[in-house]
Amino acid sequence: MIFRELLSNQILVSAVTGWLVAQVLKTIIDFSLNKSFSPERLVGSGGMPSSHSATVCALVTSTVVRYGVASNEFAFSFVLASIVMYDAIGVRRETGKQARLLNMIMQQDFFKLNAVDFQEKLKEFVGHTPLQVLAGAILGIGLALVVDMVY
Repeated sequence: MIFRELLSNQILVSAVTGWLVAQVLKTIIDFSLNKSFSPERLVGSGGMPSSHSATVCALVTSTVVRYGVASNEFAFSFVLASIVMYDAIGVRRETGKQARLLNMIMQQDFFKLNAVDFQEKLKEFVGHTPLQVLAGAILGIGLALVVDMVY
């Protein structure tokens, strides 16, 4: 019963579809570039395309189709999408750059780390480049339009 209700929510289905397709594409792209499968890519952040952008842009697009640009729902979703995409390009991207640098420093002889500490590398795939965010946004908008045609 509740599952049927969730599936009838076109805005939720669009947003989840945006996230799911972006994560699968991200995993396929990572596999083709690195010639190895990384299960973390299926749920992890960072990479091409941005699943955060795909999710929130699908949310905004479905909200516009359903309620229009003058609605409170659009206003909420648009502000949320703006914050998420700004954060992905800005703060989270800088965090990834810092993690990469710290990981490089930890590999040097500056630090004498035991094997357990050394294996605890900082996560470098945290944020996105503007191109990754743009690709995610386009993907999310397109998927939302397809989902909205089905509903």
